[in-house]
Amino acid sequence: MRRSRLDLMTLELLVGVDEHGGVGAASRAAGVAQPNASRALRQLERDLGIVLLERRATGSTLSANGTVVAHWARRVLADADQLLDVAEGLRSERSAQLTVGASITVAEHLMPRWLGGFRALHPDVQIQLQVHNSAQVFDLVVAQSCDVGFVESPTIPNTLRSTTVARDRLVVVVSPTHPWARRRRPLTVAQVAATPLILREPGSGTRTTLDLALAEYERAAPLLELGSAAAIRSSVLDGVGPAVMSTLAVADQLRTGELKIVEVDGWDLPRALRAVWRPQDAGDGPARDLIRMIRRQPGD
Repeated sequence: MRRSRLDLMTLELLVGVDEHGGVGAASRAAGVAQPNASRALRQLERDLGIVLLERRATGSTLSANGTVVAHWARRVLADADQLLDVAEGLRSERSAQLTVGASITVAEHLMPRWLGGFRALHPDVQIQLQVHNSAQVFDLVVAQSCDVGFVESPTIPNTLRSTTVARDRLVVVVSPTHPWARRRRPLTVAQVAATPLILREPGSGTRTTLDLALAEYERAAPLLELGSAAAIRSSVLDGVGPAVMSTLAVADQLRTGELKIVEVDGWDLPRALRAVWRPQDAGDGPARDLIRMIRRQPGD
């Protein structure tokens, strides 16, 4: 089926059948006329090619297949809510009460969940999100253009305060067709340094961490320098070359086998992701509430 034919309202109806016990109750909860809801669910069944509902005179319930699809529909709907939270934050609004700067990896992989949780606790706080590399986020916080920043850089300007809010790790990744994917022995750090890599631009937290880790080695010129983890990931997937990337940025591709981690002997690059703010802004307020909420979340 064409992906464009998946409709969020229909997915909400499917989940509603599971939660409310029938199409009628699900349509009322969604504010949709029941005949329209029934037609939408039948169209979804045709699009997917499976039976989602067991229809009886006493009402409709989910089939076994429908239960599985409803589980995944909940995840799609949750992701859609996070997308809307981030999109709302990215809108430049003069009424913003909290301006947040975030490095690209943090913005892509962590900020949707963080902003969604914060909005649930503080619905009246208007948030503006600005996405840059770590060096630019530092500049914005220092210049008072952001109330708080979230960065990946291993070094923090001494004019700012910071606290760790999450962790990740940098790993060497290649496509399954790359010769390194078939290695039985780990690489040496010198081999990594001597290989042209696909890199982030100078100023990004990932690039700074890698440059510090390889400072004692003779370096090859970059194969490519790109401005986002997504662009690097696509290049590696296309077989352009190896890269050193955050485990946050490649988790899905590692799980599916689209990318492979190449072990490096004696080389481990764990990384602290930090919130940064100006010392004079250490009091209570939305920025501090956001940091406290993030630090209370499990797994961060």
